[in-house]
Amino acid sequence: MAEWKAYYQNEDDYVDGEEGDEFEVDYKCTGHDSLVFLVDASKEMFIRGEDGEPSPFDMTMQCVCSVYTSKIISSDKDLVALVFYGTEQSKNPRNTFKHVYVYHDLDSPGMSPWLAVSVYVLKGFWNETMGSGKTNLGEALWCCSNLYSDVKLRLSYKRLMIFTSRTKAGDLKETGVVIDLMHLKPGGFDVSLFFCDVVSPPEDESELGLQMEPCGKLEDLRKRVRAKEMKRSMARLNLCLGEEMNVAVGVYITVRQTKKPNAKELYRDNNEPAHTKTCLYHTQTGSLLLPSDTKRAQVYAGRQIVMEKDEVDVIKKFSDPGLELIGFKPMERLKLHHHLRSALFIYPEEETVTGVFVWSACVFTALLRRCSERNVFALCNYTRIRNSSPRFLALVPQREELDEGQAQIEAPGFHGIFLPYADDICNLDAPQLPTASDLQVDKMKEIVHKLPFKFPVRSDAFENPVLQQHYRNLEALALDPMAPEHTEDHTVPKVKMNDQCLGSLAQEFKDLVYPADLEAEEAGGAEKKPKVEMSEDELRAHVQKGTLGKLTVPALKDACKQFGVKVTGTKKRELIDALKAQLAK
Repeated sequence: MAEWKAYYQNEDDYVDGEEGDEFEVDYKCTGHDSLVFLVDASKEMFIRGEDGEPSPFDMTMQCVCSVYTSKIISSDKDLVALVFYGTEQSKNPRNTFKHVYVYHDLDSPGMSPWLAVSVYVLKGFWNETMGSGKTNLGEALWCCSNLYSDVKLRLSYKRLMIFTSRTKAGDLKETGVVIDLMHLKPGGFDVSLFFCDVVSPPEDESELGLQMEPCGKLEDLRKRVRAKEMKRSMARLNLCLGEEMNVAVGVYITVRQTKKPNAKELYRDNNEPAHTKTCLYHTQTGSLLLPSDTKRAQVYAGRQIVMEKDEVDVIKKFSDPGLELIGFKPMERLKLHHHLRSALFIYPEEETVTGVFVWSACVFTALLRRCSERNVFALCNYTRIRNSSPRFLALVPQREELDEGQAQIEAPGFHGIFLPYADDICNLDAPQLPTASDLQVDKMKEIVHKLPFKFPVRSDAFENPVLQQHYRNLEALALDPMAPEHTEDHTVPKVKMNDQCLGSLAQEFKDLVYPADLEAEEAGGAEKKPKVEMSEDELRAHVQKGTLGKLTVPALKDACKQFGVKVTGTKKRELIDALKAQLAK
């Protein structure tokens, strides 16, 4: 029989003190984002600009390589495809479309396609491999439609980007594909000749004028491609306002720490991912156990409670995934210390969630407006996935904010604040620190005004040097250059420039805070707790009361060493069984 906690240790969504996998995107529910690059390979795309500027095709391929790299780092589960039209060679899944070259099918941007694109960008083999031939945009769009039809995964957003420098040249709009035009023709691009009936209209009317501007530089092209990326929702749920009244919403992550990707086990021969498979065998007969042959057990009050897996699933289920409205509270009741972790953002998504009534987005807007006018927040019960612990969320309204150019600064929606339970709040003995004097505060203000900072300081303007160097090393390992590219650390202060700007202010502030007659306190290390040995009577008492499982693993290991118990494993259950077997002798 398996220990209940041991069997479900990876299914807990809320870890004490950590966010764990709480903010991981569930692709089974939200779906995968997909992006198809449709690049014009005609002769006009290979014409270089003045003063040796790169051709539109070279800029396009560098931009595609940059997107591949960012997808691998940020969202490797997305699907990306690279298709050329107007080529001399033809290569597509069904080989029915002439002058259409599918370089990479709609799949995850793994190592092989990224490496192939990077090598071709460095060496420039495009024109030699594919060549330039006749152009048929209709067949190219038809081929892209077949790429979407062949995908068996659930797709959330389907987007097609066309890179071309020709104004003259099937429809993907019926399948829900958003078509964007990235034109590269200098001197103006007349969209009305052909592409106005092909590309999707911009969501914002202010983008209509920007769309007509050509991408003359590589950085402009990269910015335009990044601007077309959709915000990914962590989950799509129903906000239950009452009986048979559900509003479709998307749950978004506002802030999250970026970490290095987890290490994966690979086969030594071919570097393919190694998949782990666990099988249970009978300890006496050695026969393979089926899932129906195992049961779950929990020791309570000295007794072993045996349950079926279905019974445990019913016990762990509190409610269906979604948001359930409980009531409303004034904003004054929400305190600063109630924030447990990074907040979520709730935004309506009527098109992607089934089982909701018509005009649910209008109801969401009305709820947002009334909460903002009355200065109240909505209290909700939040269940992210099945068998996850419910949490209480305070939905704080946020109205839409526009700048002078009518561009959106803040989106309308609710901020989901995680509220604490009673055991999450504790009283801490904060150390008594000296208060800064007025003279020290004034001197620090003078220092801040002297420093060459541009306020407000944006944290997203500084790249993480550790992550940047990590991915530089991976890129160097893949492309096999002589040495990885060095990453400049913008977080390191410029000491020489600061000393020139401050002059003697830094020393004056140091003299105010640390005067010459200040005695430094000796930092005493934490006292080591003496190791307490457990007597045999105490050990037997733990076994009789069933409290042996409350001891920590180091305490159980010390008890095994004390009584001369030999154990082969280091798991808690193995240590407990070994101690029980020793006392039974």
